[in-house]
Amino acid sequence: MRLLIIGGSGLLGSVLIDYALPKHEIFSTYNKNSILKDDVNWTQIELLDDRNKITDLIDTIRPQCVIHTAAHPSVDLCEKDPEVANRLHVDITKDISISCKKNNSKLIYLSTDAVFGGQLDKRYIETDRSNPINHYGKTKLAAEKIILDANSDNVVLRTAVIYGWHKKSRFTNWILEYLKDGKTVDPYIDQFNTPTLVDDLAKAILRIIDLGVSGLYHAAGKTCLNRYEFARSLADAFGYDKDLIKPATAQIKRQDAPRPMSTCLDSSNLEGKIKYQFCDIKTGISYILKKSKE
Repeated sequence: MRLLIIGGSGLLGSVLIDYALPKHEIFSTYNKNSILKDDVNWTQIELLDDRNKITDLIDTIRPQCVIHTAAHPSVDLCEKDPEVANRLHVDITKDISISCKKNNSKLIYLSTDAVFGGQLDKRYIETDRSNPINHYGKTKLAAEKIILDANSDNVVLRTAVIYGWHKKSRFTNWILEYLKDGKTVDPYIDQFNTPTLVDDLAKAILRIIDLGVSGLYHAAGKTCLNRYEFARSLADAFGYDKDLIKPATAQIKRQDAPRPMSTCLDSSNLEGKIKYQFCDIKTGISYILKKSKE
């Protein structure tokens, strides 16, 4: 199958390429990252600077499936510059969805747990009411509607805190690099998510393609925990000093964009559809520890 991955040099895109290459013909876009994999047809596109280039590419290669992984990397900057977030997440996503429909291309879109307002002791399912409290979440929710309304064959995947043994795994790299150097870290104790191993997400996407699944699904890890607990689990596995991990709260360590307290996702609907289980945090960290020794 001919696949187009929008954002193929990012964390999810690059791992997805690794798993897809033996079976599929891969086309991919990148922005600034020049470290590119062989056997992939690469196109450099700055989505915000040249909106027509991505739709022209879809029209040219006519992929059977497009996986749209590109998003603004900063929730806080989306709050400070909402117009950029609107253009990237909403306007450009609409362009892509129109081009995909015209070319009969299935579109898989990566969304976020930030579409929910946040409630402790809850596992959100797909039918729960969305209520984003920051602009990032609002634009991603708007993009979801565009994708699902454009074509009944399309897929939206809500995921959270994607991590792996990868240079673009931001949270895990911050914690592990600082602890390795004996520096303190201050992750939040009042922000709960379901962190997702990138390898699980990539494999799930390929199963969705193979099985012809469509619709809205949650696609996240099994463990609901806060960032402080996540950091301590990393320290335990890698043998670093847990005393270097100091808990922070949103009230003290403020961010430009408000964050929901808890947006843990229940992915059992997708797991049943594709017959695949996302791993818990212990298994995921054990996996990246093993990868670190290869």
